[in-house]
Amino acid sequence: MPTTDLSRPDPWLDSERRSRARRAEAVRRLRRLRGRRSAVALIGASLVLAGGAMAQTGGTVGAAAKSSVRGSGVVALQRALGIAADGIYGPQTRAAVRAFQRSHGLVVDGIAGPQTLGALGLSGASSGQQAGAGSTPERIAQCESGGDPTAVSPDGRYRGKYQFSRATWRGLGGTGDPAAAPEAEQDRLAALLMRKQGPSAWPTCAA
Repeated sequence: MPTTDLSRPDPWLDSERRSRARRAEAVRRLRRLRGRRSAVALIGASLVLAGGAMAQTGGTVGAAAKSSVRGSGVVALQRALGIAADGIYGPQTRAAVRAFQRSHGLVVDGIAGPQTLGALGLSGASSGQQAGAGSTPERIAQCESGGDPTAVSPDGRYRGKYQFSRATWRGLGGTGDPAAAPEAEQDRLAALLMRKQGPSAWPTCAA
């Protein structure tokens, strides 16, 4: 039976190499395991954040869809609530609506329905609903901008008390920015547009 000569260094070196190889492999396995755990944790956190964002977005869309206010009517609602009027029915507006509802004994749902609008003193026209039959420039102005001569739509396209586009404003003889023009000039050109085209010039707010 062959025996190993323990006086020679080769067996010790081989044993040391195998030991080092085992330790290196153990370290690699540990690193792979930690990497997989980190990836799983990262994916889980991403899913939680995405779910929260989707829930928040869904809440914003849902409240705006159920609300009676639309478009420029949101600006009138925000002014009545005393918050920044950006024309977007988002979390800030919902929170303000809920606070108002809570303080006035209404159902607290963050939705500006008929009861909430009535408590705020907002009519259908001023809350962005159609102005109805017999539209006048005054009613259209309330519907379009809440009567604000400096109002600008969120996309910047429609401007001033009657939400003129720049092209329509220039076509009526106006100059510069409609939202920067004197209110009397906006009233004059709105009356001119009403004589030319009637309420249909404001399809959203006309009968």
